[in-house]
Amino acid sequence: MQPAQPPAQTAAELRGKVLYIEDAPMYFELVKALLAPHREVEIIHASTGHEGVKLVRSEQPDFVLLDMHLPDISGLEVVRMLSEDIASRRLRVTILSGDTLSIDIVKAMSLGAFSYLIKPVSAQALEDSLRRALAR
Repeated sequence: MQPAQPPAQTAAELRGKVLYIEDAPMYFELVKALLAPHREVEIIHASTGHEGVKLVRSEQPDFVLLDMHLPDISGLEVVRMLSEDIASRRLRVTILSGDTLSIDIVKAMSLGAFSYLIKPVSAQALEDSLRRALAR
């Protein structure tokens, strides 16, 4: 009998830079707490869409979590502005929204968003999405 193989990537092995574009501090703190066990995952934050786009360009995150309802521009507009980054460097953008399946989420997915999660997000769903995005 062969010994069981260890998982391909354990929690300690997850690594990368995550940008969370979210205007509600409570949701940012929740996601930060959910990612805390993953010490090799750095999380940065933007509270507006324009700030998020700037941080994508300057910080080069591996993964973006994006709220659809931002104070300055919509999450859909952020996806449009990041379409070149999504295509050229395979940036993974996951929508994190309280909306179940709005037309804006469908449009964002058609523009290249990687996936979407519904708020409040579970630790397992967030980790699974992050694992898929970082396992290029």
